[in-house]
Amino acid sequence: MGMRWYIIRRLAWALVATWLAVSLTFGLLLAAPNPGADAAAAQCAAQDRDPGECRERYLERRGLDRPAHVQYLDYMSDLAAGDLGYAQSQDKAVTAAIADAWVYSAQYFVPSIFISALLGYSIGLYSALNRYSVTDYLGSFVAYFGISIPNFWFAIVLILVVGVYLRDASLFGVALEPLSLRTYYESDYPVFSVRNAKQLVLPVIVLATASVASQMRYSRAQALEYANSAFVKTARAKGASLWRVLIVHVLRVALVPLSTILIVDILAVLFAGSFVIEQIFQIPGLGRLQLTAITQRDTDLVAAITLIPVVLAIVGNLIQDLAYVVLDPRIDYGDR
Repeated sequence: MGMRWYIIRRLAWALVATWLAVSLTFGLLLAAPNPGADAAAAQCAAQDRDPGECRERYLERRGLDRPAHVQYLDYMSDLAAGDLGYAQSQDKAVTAAIADAWVYSAQYFVPSIFISALLGYSIGLYSALNRYSVTDYLGSFVAYFGISIPNFWFAIVLILVVGVYLRDASLFGVALEPLSLRTYYESDYPVFSVRNAKQLVLPVIVLATASVASQMRYSRAQALEYANSAFVKTARAKGASLWRVLIVHVLRVALVPLSTILIVDILAVLFAGSFVIEQIFQIPGLGRLQLTAITQRDTDLVAAITLIPVVLAIVGNLIQDLAYVVLDPRIDYGDR
């Protein structure tokens, strides 16, 4: 009964958090200037027509001339009924616009998460049990490098080096052009093809670099707490290999706090890095779709895309709390 009541309360708070996020986004969009109305007024002024009338017609056509509370109530009632609305900037339903864009974001997002978690945890745990070694210093360098460099700068440098310099460079008379990669995304390639994989290498490297750094730092800090513990010394005394100690003994204990960092990194990579990465590499994913919707004040589309990280955070944190019990049986939600 304790676990069931805990899940029910978490789901109830999830609904409240979702409502607050959507309401805040809706209010900010209402308060923001409308570039579409300004463009319509400017076009009419250039044609010697009344710009105020053109502005009013534009707002009326998009339903933005109604009072704010009427727009809010209509949108929330449609959202409660499962209708996400119509994306004016894409001239299609919101669900169709998101369905077309999320595939492109997932192509570079999913590999970067797996790579960052695998490399970050491996380097961090290994460095913790080999402190002050060459490996430890090298891992620390990777961590500080990934945290320090901005994503947009690193992406531009990779484009120059891999996409420009390698095309004309040669090594011992051998042209390095075959090593060059595409610096912009071409959506005509099949998803599961070598050409598509080659054009996703640079976005994955840029996103994974920053995420590997944070995962490595936190995993190393957590593993250091258990490096000199009794169960680690006992396992090593019984002849357990270093990797067995790291994976079987240290990682299971450290996964409880590290799972929290993983959820945060997923949201940060997807909805903070996607705006920059997709704009630089011209990937038609959720980041570019959200940016276009914001600049054109497409309320339905902006609010719907905003729901994605909210739902991911709520569901991810709930799964994370439930996983705590599996990772550490001492945790009990009966009194919560």
